Amino acid sequence: MFRSRIFQKYFLPGFVFQSMVIAGGYGTGRELVEFFLKFGPLGGMLGMWVVSTVIWSAVCAVTFELSRMTRTYDYRSFARELIGRYWWLYEVCYLVTMAVVLSVIAAAAGSISEQVLGLPYLAGVLLMMAAVGFLVLKGTALVEKFLSVWSFVLYAVYLVFLVASLFMFGDDIAATLAQGVIEPGWFLGGIEYAAYNVGTLPAVLFTIRHLEHRREALTAGLLAGPIAILPGFFFYLAMVGQYPSILSETVPSIVLLNALGSRAFLLVFQIMLLGTLVETGTALIHAFNERLASSFEEKGRSLPTKTRPICAILLLALASILAQAGLEELISTGYGTVTYGFWLVYLLPVLTVGVVKLVRSSA
Repeated sequence: MFRSRIFQKYFLPGFVFQSMVIAGGYGTGRELVEFFLKFGPLGGMLGMWVVSTVIWSAVCAVTFELSRMTRTYDYRSFARELIGRYWWLYEVCYLVTMAVVLSVIAAAAGSISEQVLGLPYLAGVLLMMAAVGFLVLKGTALVEKFLSVWSFVLYAVYLVFLVASLFMFGDDIAATLAQGVIEPGWFLGGIEYAAYNVGTLPAVLFTIRHLEHRREALTAGLLAGPIAILPGFFFYLAMVGQYPSILSETVPSIVLLNALGSRAFLLVFQIMLLGTLVETGTALIHAFNERLASSFEEKGRSLPTKTRPICAILLLALASILAQAGLEELISTGYGTVTYGFWLVYLLPVLTVGVVKLVRSSA
């Protein structure tokens, strides 16, 4: 199925985008509380589907078609096409974001290894390095396949999570939704969540090589929004049953897993989460490698094969040091600023300059 032309054209970009979103988008559930649930169960659903998903689909559609049309399949080439000589501003935002996300990933992998699997903290970090290094060494084909396969695993686990939650406290979920609580701010929350997660979208452009026509790119983009948000929606519905007490929880996923009372499912969920960390780390680093490969090609050279895993290991090693040194919190404090930077150098330009370029090209 993963080699199917239909899958590669219409669904693969969305699944890879979902792989980028999961770690910072709804891995712990806290993000869903901050941007959606605090505006009421119904208000959060409006923000999620009416605002965030629509923005994601629109941005993905324009980005994918602009990438296909200009044959820019890495974030550096795409940024140069979009904002010209100021392309380096996007790369600054991307590199800072990558450092923050990878530090979170390294810390999370170590914690899961230590607290859930009973292995040393360092074992989780080393396992992460080995998995990501192997994937990026094998190149785009294996990266695409892994991201797609694990996305299906993620979908399955989140769906089971929702079904179990409906079985355990479905009446509470239904009663809470029936109250129709909508708090002011849901629209802005949806915009912020969409922008918070969409900044690294150009990192998935290596999947656009499969697209040949505008209809394919626009369709893939429109599908990407629902594909990326659906697991988060499953998670959100499960959290509704614990509203409003769950609003004050630091890690809502742990609260829900404890409420289900299944040690086996807790282990499965954590293993799935570990795989999603590998997903996100692989996608971020592979995109960086593709950017390096593009620079080498411009000079008539090829990126040495060994450079790919070396970059992965060095970046993850640096990230683990940042996490251990306590710099993660310091850097994360400025993450909001980086997000607004993405708005200025990517989100707004793609919805203005990008749209104009597409219109002119079809005139």
